[in-house]
Amino acid sequence: MTNYKPQFHFGTTERQTNGQVFATYDEAQSSALNRFRQWIIPTDYSVIETDDPVNYMWDGHTDVLLSDKRGETE
Repeated sequence: MTNYKPQFHFGTTERQTNGQVFATYDEAQSSALNRFRQWIIPTDYSVIETDDPVNYMWDGHTDVLLSDKRGETE
């Protein structure tokens, strides 16, 4: 299963992700754009594929942390 992570660019060579993983490219893209607009250090953003389990969703306005199997949040 392919999931998606926001990735942030710092200068021409450095790329970093955070702990967020989304089920769709569009969710990850919206989240990355929203965060990119708030930060001043990144120079760009993108989305990368991952096999990590989904732990966030995009609700159209913000990131929403999903509960784990025990009903707790990370």
